[in-house]
Amino acid sequence: METAAEIAGLVVVVLAVTGIARRFDWPEPLCLIVVGVGLSFIPGVPHYELSPEVVLFGLLPPLLYATAIRTSLIDIKANRSPIGLLSVGLVAFTTVAVGLVTWWVIPDLPLAAGLALGAVVAPPDAVAATAVARRVGMPRKIVRILEGESLINDAAALVALRTAIAAIAGSVTLWEVGGDFLLAAGGGIVAGLLIGFVASAVRKRLDDPVLDTALSLVVPFVAYIAAEVVHGSGVLAVVIAGLMLGHQAPRLLSGSSRLASRLNWRTIQFLLENVVFLLIGLQLSRILAEAGRSELGIGTLVVVCTAVLLATVATRLLWMYAIGGLRRLLRGRAWPWTYSTVIGWAGMRGVVTLAAAFVLPPETPHRAVLVLAAFTVVAGTLLVQGTTLPRLVRSLRLPAPDPAEDALQEAGLLHDMKYAAMVRLDEIRKPEDPEDVIDRLRDRLRQRTDAAWERLGTASELAETPSEAYLRLRTEMLAAEREVLLRARDQGRADDVVLRRVLETLDIEESTLDQLQRDAAESDSELTTPAATAGSCRHLGKAPADAEPNTAGCEECLAEGKSWVHLRICLECGHVGCCDSSPGRHATAHFHDSRHPVMRSHEPGESWRWCFVDRALG
Repeated sequence: METAAEIAGLVVVVLAVTGIARRFDWPEPLCLIVVGVGLSFIPGVPHYELSPEVVLFGLLPPLLYATAIRTSLIDIKANRSPIGLLSVGLVAFTTVAVGLVTWWVIPDLPLAAGLALGAVVAPPDAVAATAVARRVGMPRKIVRILEGESLINDAAALVALRTAIAAIAGSVTLWEVGGDFLLAAGGGIVAGLLIGFVASAVRKRLDDPVLDTALSLVVPFVAYIAAEVVHGSGVLAVVIAGLMLGHQAPRLLSGSSRLASRLNWRTIQFLLENVVFLLIGLQLSRILAEAGRSELGIGTLVVVCTAVLLATVATRLLWMYAIGGLRRLLRGRAWPWTYSTVIGWAGMRGVVTLAAAFVLPPETPHRAVLVLAAFTVVAGTLLVQGTTLPRLVRSLRLPAPDPAEDALQEAGLLHDMKYAAMVRLDEIRKPEDPEDVIDRLRDRLRQRTDAAWERLGTASELAETPSEAYLRLRTEMLAAEREVLLRARDQGRADDVVLRRVLETLDIEESTLDQLQRDAAESDSELTTPAATAGSCRHLGKAPADAEPNTAGCEECLAEGKSWVHLRICLECGHVGCCDSSPGRHATAHFHDSRHPVMRSHEPGESWRWCFVDRALG
């Protein structure tokens, strides 16, 4: 009962602190650590010992897996060069640099022990960095690099730590270091691929979301154990398995299973991440008590902790600028110096650093001082870098993701999906299929695609677009349906099994309603086709960038006295027509009548074009 009460207390504190932090837009990890530090000095607060076994086996695998299944394997491949330089190269560089500084400032400390501390503080924490990145609108390329780095650098740092601990106990040759690294990497990769393949085969045959979720909860632990049994990197195995399953999930799982998995893992990740940061703060009183028994004086302790913190921060910045200069020298180009600055400053440390510090054997010289230095790095980087990173991003004026550009990509993708679905419908329909069912399917496809296009543009003649009207009306209808269901429940007129089944149907429909994102129309920049999605065809290549409009609005709608949603202009003759969300659909009708292939958005702030023939954005 006492253990259950303590766990419940941790969760309650986490919920309260994160709620307050979000209310005032404060960094959640830092707030949790500060609260934990304060609680650690209050008499009567339970003593929570953050043992390395609990973190490295109980907490780290599910945390890494939750991140891996949401990380794009395509993005990892596209950014493999910077991710490799950070997750392996920077870890090795930090291990050596911080190790040398520690060896220099602590009297009589063996170099191997200094290198062990360097390995401990080497891996940054992705949770803190990416949380800040998304809150301040950091460029997505930086976010992807930070996420990819965090998935792999833990494995490299723990391998380096294992080698340093072996060196503390005795001599280690360079060949042994290289062999240990290759064994850890190879064993982790093979174990991750094997577990990922087996889990994929099993999940493909499961159609029950509960069973699928239960299996997914086991996968990270099985992958970790399988790798550690063969002396491989369990961390790397978890990452490989998670990337595989996340990449294959759309083909393996049903829609209900994906919804359940996504929600469950978000909840698990939220609780574990924040409980860990609270536990980090709760360790301070114990760490100070152990460090206070050291023969080093308070002044020396302050110097050691400050030197390790500064070395950790400076090493990452130096590496980023050096790599940027080297890439520019060898290739003639590199990412902007602003990217190097932000990535270098986004080096907040977290749970892996403190857990790895506790892994140091008890006989390690000055172990308590090394653990205190590791805690100082965690708290210091979260305090200094975590609080100043948003201001740095804003001062460097880095381009934030454009919601209007996202909306354009979504509209183009949904248009292609609609065309493929229409073609498949024509292929599989049978003569006896009811025509009204076919019409309903086609209308639903058109409604979803039209809703995406309606998010673009700001000069609609209508006070409310058709999709907005549908959303408003259907939401009210669902509310009325739910009231009838609840009334039947309260009056006992239907069995609970039936009630839950019907309520689940309503909830699924409500969750899939097309939510209109009005921020897409609020971008100040010109909305052009993104390079990653710009289609290329001979029609777009020959068409001009713009044309002189024949009329101020849709020609046919003006003649008929009708309204439109958005306007499109033919780049061959200047005809202005309304979009497919408008009742007349005159832009598409003009293409069918004239066969003029390319049109352009005629909305303010938009310059994207569309080829009717090849169905391509350009």
